Amino acid sequence: MPNPTAAMLVIGDEILSGRTRDSNTHFLAGELTRIGIDLREARVVSDDQPAIVEAVNALRTRYTHVFTSGGIGPTHDDITADAIAAAFGARISHRADAMALLTAHYQSRNMPFNEARQRMARIPDGAVLIDNPVSIAPGFSLGNVHVMAGVPTVFQAMAASVLPNLTGGAPLLSQSLRVDRGEGDVAAPLGALAAAFPDLSIGSYPFTQNGAHGTNLVVRGTDPGRVDAAMTRLATMFAP
Repeated sequence: MPNPTAAMLVIGDEILSGRTRDSNTHFLAGELTRIGIDLREARVVSDDQPAIVEAVNALRTRYTHVFTSGGIGPTHDDITADAIAAAFGARISHRADAMALLTAHYQSRNMPFNEARQRMARIPDGAVLIDNPVSIAPGFSLGNVHVMAGVPTVFQAMAASVLPNLTGGAPLLSQSLRVDRGEGDVAAPLGALAAAFPDLSIGSYPFTQNGAHGTNLVVRGTDPGRVDAAMTRLATMFAP
């Protein structure tokens, strides 16, 4: 049985402008690989509601899970919750449980729970809250879409709340072989190996070290026997 699949949707003008570097996709990819969910696609969209709605609807029909990061804070451009509600045709309002969490949080710090902060309690109907032990303001899951913060520490904490509840498949295994040949020299035999093992992902990653060219050859798959067989063939093909 094939593994469940996933997509990552990164939301924010700050990513597209180069002001902020996205590290959440890298983190999520590693975590999903570990639990046997195949990350198949990653997109970045601006803080534009129609663009977010279009991307969410395209991805949620194509993949088992969709994860989003960004746009659930207290400012005017934090529009992800509204966009998710629009994508699902759901009503959105200040949720009592989210309001209670945030009220207690700000009261304990003697900080005003003002209108801007109350925006973070706006949750689409039918959604399940995602715990945020870092800064309290929750994310949420609606259908197969998991909506999380853009701040990496908060995203990671929310992922730790969500991922244990998801059904995974076989973890993706990876082995690599370094060869001191350029990518152009290994391309033909590597292509033949990929044709012989269509169930595996076989890639080449060139490098230059001390002026000499080389290539790291990587075999990935969920069947350890097949990965071992491909690596044995690979080692024979490129024996010194």
